[in-house]
Amino acid sequence: MPTQQSTEERQRANRRLAGFLRHPGYEVIPLQGTEESVVEHVPKDVALTVTASPGKGTWATVELAERLAGHGFGVAPHLSARLIRDRLELGEILQRLREAGIRNAFVVAGDIDEPAGEFEDATGLLEVMSEIGHDLDEVGITGYPESHPKISDEMTIQAMYEKAPYATYIISQICFDPEVTSDWARRVWSRGVKLPIRVGMPGYVNRQKLVRISAGIGLGESARFLHRQRNWLVKLLLPGGYSPDRLIEGLKPGFADPNPNIQGLHIYTFNELEQTEAWRRKMLQRAELSS
Repeated sequence: MPTQQSTEERQRANRRLAGFLRHPGYEVIPLQGTEESVVEHVPKDVALTVTASPGKGTWATVELAERLAGHGFGVAPHLSARLIRDRLELGEILQRLREAGIRNAFVVAGDIDEPAGEFEDATGLLEVMSEIGHDLDEVGITGYPESHPKISDEMTIQAMYEKAPYATYIISQICFDPEVTSDWARRVWSRGVKLPIRVGMPGYVNRQKLVRISAGIGLGESARFLHRQRNWLVKLLLPGGYSPDRLIEGLKPGFADPNPNIQGLHIYTFNELEQTEAWRRKMLQRAELSS
């Protein structure tokens, strides 16, 4: 028989989860048909981010973001530091976002070994964005609940400190251990980085769609994609596969924290939008009934 306090905590966690599910973020990949799929399946109150990749280049990201904004979506393009040549190109990108009414961007380092120009990392790009000026109301940066495969923990912590003054929110990389994610979020706060965190997690996805997505982003880039997601792929291939429901249930106790910095969910859709949206609605209904 649960205590009254534990019942209240569960209800508080479900209320917060319901709020997160009403207004989540969906990440989409700029491929053929992405725009049409978003328009058909995604409600306008779901925020979107558009990835940037070496194979497609920065401008494919910007152009899809412009079109989605034209449909009335709130959208944040990824600004990948290593894909942007110089200040001139950065200025052109920011001008295009300004003209499209886009007021949010997510700044990442990028997944190529050699930068296209002067920007080595996200911090350098953020610094120049601040110097030349922009009209963005929101700027996101990446957080790493688990160790980065190519960057030491000390460097990711230092990078967080360096990027935080230029940012308004953090999106965490995928982590399948909810306790690790919750503990990391508390440690970020205790270290003085007081930015809201949107927990990154995969939505609904199937193996066949993953193969099509990885093929669509090019051979070399596909290898990088699969390498980055290798822990998730192991989960997907194991008996029972990956379940977003189980990950949500594991994260939920942390949502009861009365002073939380976890403020939302960021769903890596892998363009599986119809199924992800159906899953979101089901989970929202369940959370509302339990709150």
